[in-house]
Amino acid sequence: MRKMILGVLSMGALLHAGLTDFKTIKEAKQAYEAKEYGKSAALLNSLDTKSPQKQYDIGNALYKDKKYDEAIKAYEKAEGVDDATRLHNIGNSQFQKKELDKAIESYEKALEMKEDEDTRFNLELAKKQKQKEEEKKQQEQQDQNKDQEQNKNDKQKQDQKQNKEQKEQDKKQQEQKNKEQQKKKDKQNKDQKDKEKKKKEDQKKKEGDKEKSDVQKEKTPQEKKGDQESGQPKETKKMSKEDKLKEQELKRLMKKMGQKKTPTMMYQMGEGKKGQRSEDAKPW
Repeated sequence: MRKMILGVLSMGALLHAGLTDFKTIKEAKQAYEAKEYGKSAALLNSLDTKSPQKQYDIGNALYKDKKYDEAIKAYEKAEGVDDATRLHNIGNSQFQKKELDKAIESYEKALEMKEDEDTRFNLELAKKQKQKEEEKKQQEQQDQNKDQEQNKNDKQKQDQKQNKEQKEQDKKQQEQKNKEQQKKKDKQNKDQKDKEKKKKEDQKKKEGDKEKSDVQKEKTPQEKKGDQESGQPKETKKMSKEDKLKEQELKRLMKKMGQKKTPTMMYQMGEGKKGQRSEDAKPW
């Protein structure tokens, strides 16, 4: 800032001061020049006088001590001092507090009262600083939005990655489950096949044992008991078809001869042909 605060004391303050006040004012000036601004403000504040110049000088000391809120209050109480100057210094205090809108307003009011090169310079400086801060805020907002967008994209990528990993994990679990189910099914099929195979083997073994038993019976036939009435043993050997026919023919002839009461004609059965009749035999 180009224009600094006005001097700490004025001739008016000295003229209205007594001997004791003169000594205090002198000490306050020395403290101000030694950059002991807090001490200078305290000494000035101890003066009995209530002059506007006293408040203005206190405002200057407090400004130098970077107590800008207290400095503004002191400047506002310094009514009677040049208003354009007071507003200029109030604007400087507001500028230091980074209250740029208020500082711009104070500078503009001061310029309405009196044109001043330093006040004009500070006004333009405040406007540039405001524009710079607005641009900074905009940039910060853009950066914030960019960071938010980046965070959003990162989150989406992270979510996609997690979803992919979850899908792969689910797929592996499903494949493992399918393998276990297939393994269980294969075992059930194997058990079923083994059961059927064992059943067939048992059935085959049973049939084999039966056939073996039948063959053994044919090889070693047991003698049958004799006829209960005649006491004669029954024939065990099966007759052939030809023997059966011969037996039936013999029975038929014997029955026929028995009905005619003729002597039985004897036949010799050999190789299926009738025997030759004896030449001495006489017909009846």
